[in-house]
Amino acid sequence: MSPASQIFTAEETLDPSYLPARLVHREAELALLARRFRAALSKGLPYHCLVTGGVGSGKTALVRRLATDLDRGGRLGDLAVRSIYVNCWRRASDRTVMLDLLRLVHVSLPDRGYSLSEMLDVFEQGIRRTPQHLLILLDEAAALVRQDTKLVYLLSRSREVELGSISLVLVAAQDLFPYLDPASRSSFGVTHRLALSPYDREALTDILEERAKLAMRPGSVDRDVLEQIARIAAPNGDARFALEILAGAAHAAEDSGSDSVLAEHVRRAKGSLLPTVTEEHLGALSTNQLGVLLALSRSLKRRGASVPSQKLRAAHAALVEELGAAPMSRTTFWRTLKELERDGLVTLDAAGTGESSQVGMDELPASLLTTLLEERTGGARARKG
Repeated sequence: MSPASQIFTAEETLDPSYLPARLVHREAELALLARRFRAALSKGLPYHCLVTGGVGSGKTALVRRLATDLDRGGRLGDLAVRSIYVNCWRRASDRTVMLDLLRLVHVSLPDRGYSLSEMLDVFEQGIRRTPQHLLILLDEAAALVRQDTKLVYLLSRSREVELGSISLVLVAAQDLFPYLDPASRSSFGVTHRLALSPYDREALTDILEERAKLAMRPGSVDRDVLEQIARIAAPNGDARFALEILAGAAHAAEDSGSDSVLAEHVRRAKGSLLPTVTEEHLGALSTNQLGVLLALSRSLKRRGASVPSQKLRAAHAALVEELGAAPMSRTTFWRTLKELERDGLVTLDAAGTGESSQVGMDELPASLLTTLLEERTGGARARKG
């Protein structure tokens, strides 16, 4: 088996731009939007919606999935549905967005020489050739709305300005209402707004598991490794970051000749994407903290994503004996663990009492961290002596 085929079967399905058939943990929101749009469009009425959520919350995938499903769903009332997607990040003015809309209804105009009202007249002529419900998705809409846009008002009042049946979906990371004029705001009432909450750790794990089924060879990644990635991405609820780590870990596994993704590969991927531990950082740690971290890094080289705190304490006791240092009391050991957790160097998952907690470390490959720590503690020399 060649290295390129050890793990990946369809790597492109891990790309954030890939639109899966099933939106894990966004099914309820998709059903809600589909119900509202179908109810309005089947009566010949436009429906406008503002969808907000943080980076990696699935807002773009949600509205694209909605649009695709409506496109394929047949006629609603007397008309079919056609969706148009425009990312406003690089189209941050009414004219540039309008030029994209014109191209997508197969009307070509020069980039210059036409006013917005003239462009709208041409746009109306283009969409009247094939009467349909037009669903316009404006992603990264904050870039447009902050430019004192008139286009949002005109599109949201399409029937009044004789543009036909146009429904408008604004997608943004933040609430756009403070930036909309009162007339536009009235088109997006309270029931026309959907705020997506960040994914929690369980949701991220399920998303990763679903994508891994699409992208990777069966059996090439265990759920505990996916849970490790979810733990890393959970503070921001960012599915994009989680997918990026999974892809990086799979590449690290293939590069090392492994036929499965291990916790060590995840740490390597995370460290390359968002390193938070430096040698200077390690230099600021106390002797106790260095010793516990070294015992943990050695344990993780053998055990994977985490180790029970009781076994870690035993490993630390063996380490201090190896170094000829005084043993650490249970209270001091636990306090040191909590200090390392506070500094973001370890993770603690309590399962009852402290003695049964799982201790993890996601910052650096355990092999690299072990080398760095042994240099500082003299552990390598002690083992050779």
